[in-house]
Order: sequence, then structure tokens, then C-alpha cells
Amino acid sequence: LNILDRMPSLKGREQHRSRANQVLRGRLAFQGSRASFSTERDDAWWWLMQNGDVNAARLSLLTLTDPAWKTDSGRILTGLIARQQKGAWSTTTANLWGSLALEQFAKVREATPVTGKFGASLGQTLTVIDLSAENSASILLDWSTGGQTETLNITPAGTGRPWVGVQSLAAIPLTAPRFAGFQIKRSVNPIEQADKTLPPGTFSRGDILRITLEFNASSAMTWVALTDAIPAGATILGSGLGRDSQIATKGEQQEANAWLAYQERSLDALKAYYEYVPAGISKLQYTIRLNSPGTFSLPPSRVEAMYAPEMFGETPNQPVIVR
Repeated sequence: LNILDRMPSLKGREQHRSRANQVLRGRLAFQGSRASFSTERDDAWWWLMQNGDVNAARLSLLTLTDPAWKTDSGRILTGLIARQQKGAWSTTTANLWGSLALEQFAKVREATPVTGKFGASLGQTLTVIDLSAENSASILLDWSTGGQTETLNITPAGTGRPWVGVQSLAAIPLTAPRFAGFQIKRSVNPIEQADKTLPPGTFSRGDILRITLEFNASSAMTWVALTDAIPAGATILGSGLGRDSQIATKGEQQEANAWLAYQERSLDALKAYYEYVPAGISKLQYTIRLNSPGTFSLPPSRVEAMYAPEMFGETPNQPVIVR
């Protein structure tokens, strides 16, 4: 595309441009406000300091003024910024291209400073924010309780064109798995079970269970959180505290290329935080002991990108009965 932009008299130039754009779009993976490449593993040429960060920055520069990419340039830049770790990209080359991309984007899309007031209304609810006093703000507008259709109106009154992200939140019971960039599966395997004749999902006090969480990322992602709830009163084994069992946790598998940063064994759930999760399947296993009888309803198992809330996956859990 860079070559074609500099050869306006080339025969069949527009056909070549169309094919090149088609190849690029075929390698892009858009998820919410993010953009990544489906071929990143093969594009990491460390001996040339070339990788996905460099490609994302060059793509942002290349498509910034191209009408065919106008609606996607904001998402491409968002995906470029999200690739940073600790405020920087992975290589010197990537930092140079990234700085040029951000500078050029600001000149083209954000040349006029945003000032004045900003109004948002949904039905009868109206909220006004003074953008001259703050750079960013969050507004929460309530849904209608009457079931009628309402229109969201956003009205900037001032200079510049502010960026707006819209997200809908609703408290709806999860009855089927939901996948948006991530897929997650949960399985339970009894390690020690006093009564093996009990129906599935029913156990006895003192039983030891092995929980397997398998999550599939459609593209590489930084800082991912995984949460899986446990029945009330149960204990997550492997912490080394009193009444723990090294024998029961033997054989736990952690099949993943993901970079586990921290694992929290709380009283209500296992929480794992990954610094980096590559595209593909990763697996986490942990072991619990059931200590309290009762019927326990568990919230969904969930994996999500911490700084891209539109990227998540969750699956509902059946009630656990402990006799």
C-alpha cells in the first residue's frame, strides 16, 4: 500500500489497492474497540526488531488518511495503545513508529482542543458535563422501567470533537455461555468422593474436587483476569496452611503459554491474573475441599481483559449440593 500510494500512474493501481486492503483486513481481528493481528506469532521477527507492535503502528499511520479505513482508524489506534506494557512498546523500533502514529493521529483527528459542555440524555434523564474543567468523564444513565423504546442523544456544545464510548449494562441472569473475544469451559472431577453413587453435582462433606478451567483467547491480550467461585465454606488447597494436602493437589496441570502474574485463593473464589495471554487455549487447574453441607448457587465463571471490558467470556454454573 505504501508503494501504491507513491505510484499514482501505475496500471491497475486501484485493483492492487483493493487486494492489498482485503489481505490486511483478513489478518485484522476487531473485538470491541481493539484491533490485533491473527498472524502475530509468525510476524515476530526479533532479529529485525519487527513484531505486532511495529505492524500496528505502521498500519495506523498508513490508514489514517485513507477513506477506506476511516471508520476503523480509531479502533486501530486504540489497539496500538493497548499493546503497551508499563507505558512503552516492546522494542525501540516500535516506540519510534508508535510515537509517530500518535503524533500524526493527533494532528489529523484531534487538531482542535475540546472545550465547552457536553450533554447526554436517555428518555427524560439529562446529564451535562463541562469538558473545559476535565479531560474525561463517565456518565451513567438509567434504563427505562416501562419497557418503551428510548433514544440516546449525545450533544457536544463547544469546540473540537470528543471521543465517546457507549456501553450498555443490564442485570440479566446468565442461562447460556457468552463469548466476546474469550471462550471459557469449566469441568469438575472428584479426586476423593465418599459416595460415588450420588448424582452429578451432588457431593458429601469432605470430598475433594479438581476444577479445570479452559479458556480460549481469539487474539493475544495483556492483563487478563480469571475468576471462578467456590461453594461457601470450601477451602482451596495448595496454600500450605494448616489442614492443607500436598497429595490432593498433586497432578494439577497448568497447560498455558500465558504469563501468570498472581493467583489469589480467597474464601469465595479463585482469582488468577495474567500479564499476557496469547491467542489459543490455556488451562488452569485447582483443587478444593468441601467443608460445609448445603445447596450452593455459584455465579458464572468469567475471564476478561482488565483494560478492555468488552473482551470477556463467561459460562453459568449449576448449583452444588453438599450432603
